[in-house]
Amino acid sequence: MPEPGIYVLRLSHRRERDKRITTHVMLTARAFGARGVFYSGDEDPKMEEKVRDVVARWGGPFEVRYEPNWLAFMRRWKEGGGFICHLTMYGLHIDDCLSEVPRDRPVLVVVGSEKVPRVVYELADLNVAIGHQPHSEVAALAIFLDRFFSGAELRREFQGAKLKIIPSRRGKRVIRLGEQ
Repeated sequence: MPEPGIYVLRLSHRRERDKRITTHVMLTARAFGARGVFYSGDEDPKMEEKVRDVVARWGGPFEVRYEPNWLAFMRRWKEGGGFICHLTMYGLHIDDCLSEVPRDRPVLVVVGSEKVPRVVYELADLNVAIGHQPHSEVAALAIFLDRFFSGAELRREFQGAKLKIIPSRRGKRVIRLGEQ
């Protein structure tokens, strides 16, 4: 079982249809404080390589791993003492239930792509809605993580980063760490 923190499970990745969205789920998870992403559906080594390249340049830690059997993975997560939080527009409003998400054990945040099977709703310890309207899983994940970390994740320093953005009112300034 992973150490306490937030991890994301992206269900049913479809290599040709979802490559950009799944990549955005992974990059959002990393940037907003998750420790890693697991994904099911089509295995996609090129996508994994792209995300690992971002981690190598911009820092981590961050894990990316393919899970061929998402249902067995979710069951193992629960059996190992982990908590499962499913992001769905049908769940409880985030403001009414975020306090139920533990901070002292691993939390698996599940986001779908195609229609999510009923068993996910049943296995989840908590079904959370960012809003009760159709919206992007990337947006839902970003809002969930931002609320969970109270905005602190946006000022976090990433370990092993080779690149860093220097905030600027105009233009772009990126430095290579060690070459300032």
